[in-house]
Amino acid sequence: MAIETFEYNPFDELLSESDIPQYLLDAASDDDPNRFVVALGNVIKHKGVANIARASGLNRESLYKLTREPIRQPRWDTVHKIFKALGIKIQVVA
Repeated sequence: MAIETFEYNPFDELLSESDIPQYLLDAASDDDPNRFVVALGNVIKHKGVANIARASGLNRESLYKLTREPIRQPRWDTVHKIFKALGIKIQVVA
């Protein structure tokens, strides 16, 4: 008998929208750059690919690629558009 599984997005368990920036910051702070890409994909799925596509001006296909294996490194302009759509500002601190 096969075991039925469901896709799990840990982001669905977070308490509030205010957790998104910290979630992405923690992922970006990891030594493995793929952690950030996976976290960004989780946020995109949580907010809805179509919603992010509409708000960012990106097409849905390129956003779907960020949410699936194999992990692809997005271009900076793509990340910037997604952050803008999410209302997230980037601050560099020394």
